[in-house]
Amino acid sequence: MEGFFAYRLHILSKEQEDIKKDYSNINNITYGLFSVGQWHDKVAAIINHQVRNFTMTKSQKKELQTEVEQVIVALINKAEALVNKPKKTVDGKIKKFVINTFVDTDKIKAQAPTFAKTIIAQVDNAANKKKMSKMAMGKFTEMERTGTIDSTLTAIEITTKGMYKKYHVTSTAELNQKFSTSLADIRKSTYGYCFGMLGCIVVVLSLWWAFRKRTELHTTLFVMSLLFAFILLAVGLTASMIEVDARIKSLDFMLLGEHVVFKDQVLFFQSKSIMDVVLVLIGQSAVDSILVGVLILVFSVLFPIMKLSSTGIHLLGNRRLAENKFIKYFAFQSGKWSMADVIVIAILMTYIGLNGLLESQLKSLHINSDFLTIITTNNTALQPGYIIFISFVLYGLTLSTILKFITPHDSH
Repeated sequence: MEGFFAYRLHILSKEQEDIKKDYSNINNITYGLFSVGQWHDKVAAIINHQVRNFTMTKSQKKELQTEVEQVIVALINKAEALVNKPKKTVDGKIKKFVINTFVDTDKIKAQAPTFAKTIIAQVDNAANKKKMSKMAMGKFTEMERTGTIDSTLTAIEITTKGMYKKYHVTSTAELNQKFSTSLADIRKSTYGYCFGMLGCIVVVLSLWWAFRKRTELHTTLFVMSLLFAFILLAVGLTASMIEVDARIKSLDFMLLGEHVVFKDQVLFFQSKSIMDVVLVLIGQSAVDSILVGVLILVFSVLFPIMKLSSTGIHLLGNRRLAENKFIKYFAFQSGKWSMADVIVIAILMTYIGLNGLLESQLKSLHINSDFLTIITTNNTALQPGYIIFISFVLYGLTLSTILKFITPHDSH
């Protein structure tokens, strides 16, 4: 049962990490608030709605018609002034004579109300409104077609389509819904398996209490206890221990009298296990990072493994092997060099520090006004891997104490 719970917890922890990475990628601020494509869709919807649903009251039409009439009359006066301007060439004088003879500007001015009424009717025409909305989006679309933006949109489109195909969905809304459902189920299951593992440990310790006087069973119990410890260590090292998740939960502002809303814009996301941290540090080019990674690997991974192995060898081996200085050292004295308990405190302090820092920084982004509302959220949290690793540290100390009382050799 312990092995099954550990296996399922390890698999689900990895699955949860992958899903959250995909979620953070598809909802990253780069693909949302900072994406030209997202802005195009939202602005296009607003402009289409504003232009195509634009209506005027009778009084507005009357005022606008008067304005248009004045513009038409002004244009006619301007044209008449240009025509009557003294001409020096024969061609110019002939044109002036023809226009003055055959064109009656007063009659044209008298038709200005009719012209204005026709223009207003054309503006209010549904087909023309559609053309106007396309014209209004023309410059925005033209900007999208520049080289850099066009390549970015192509990359985003490829990533998005890949996500749709991977999760068998057809829209971002459907994808996010699937993410939420899957993560809720996984979270419930991981904590169930986590507490199942801890329940098995309680059972083992209860067996020690129940059979404390049955010395013939102590070796069997201790070997089984060591197997449990190895399982706890394996899961504690590989399962996610801490997640750092900062996002803009909602950004809402007014544009042309309508709301523009962006939701769940991920600013930063990282999920790490102890082994992930070690691999990242060792993979760096800086010597100090590599040194820290090696130290964590040696004192938080190799030392606990050597300690557990040595306790088993000390109990099961012959006297000569049990009294070996190397075996005795790792079985009884290496605990002071192990950094497993230090790692537990370090991760806790890291969580407290990061959580406080993110809360402070995100709080400064909070804005609540009539024109702009920004709500941020900090989802940084410790994960089941941290609980398992703490359990391993405490369980390891308990086994060390038990070994001192059951060992057949003079070891302490």
